[in-house]
Amino acid sequence: MTSKLLRNTGLAAAGTALILGLAACGSDDSDGTAATDTSSTASSPMSESSSAMTSSAGDQTFGPGCSAIPTSGAGSFDGMVQDPVATAASNNPLLSTLVTAVTKAGLVDTLNGADGLTVFAPTNDAFAKLPKADLDKVLADKDLLTKILTHHVVAGQLDPTAVVGTQDTLNEDTVTVAGDTDGMTVDGANVVCGNIPTANATVYVIDTVLMPS
Repeated sequence: MTSKLLRNTGLAAAGTALILGLAACGSDDSDGTAATDTSSTASSPMSESSSAMTSSAGDQTFGPGCSAIPTSGAGSFDGMVQDPVATAASNNPLLSTLVTAVTKAGLVDTLNGADGLTVFAPTNDAFAKLPKADLDKVLADKDLLTKILTHHVVAGQLDPTAVVGTQDTLNEDTVTVAGDTDGMTVDGANVVCGNIPTANATVYVIDTVLMPS
């Protein structure tokens, strides 16, 4: 038992000597480089985390109408990015007429299930430009409505640079996008808020309903 105690005491003494030695080495480092490096290394991940926390799905959007998008909730930029495009649009107060049209055409599941799309989404005011009799006629004609709506959809999620030019639509015709983030048009319709991300699509909200040839 005495031998065991001596062994333990010896280990403790060795440990104490090691700690004191390390402390002495630390005190010899008069310029404090080690302490400074540790502090710098520890603060870097915190800074990156803080930066990530302040990012928003709306950071890359553009256009004068973006201020009309809700700042919180399911219809906000951060809310829409969580949902597939038809569901995201249904939560946006600017797009309720479009959502009604998509529902009547039976395209909700098609749009939500697509891998990647670019959608030119007319606002409620865009639909209101159409004479009521004409709008009612279109909404009652599923085939015509489907042609009009798919004329607003392009395969692939296109950013503001890639979307410029002539694009093939799901209606098997084309639309022409011109301009940049300082001002963009789609076949003459103005983009009021562009590059809105959803879970499976990029949305450009426009002020006019596009009509196929």
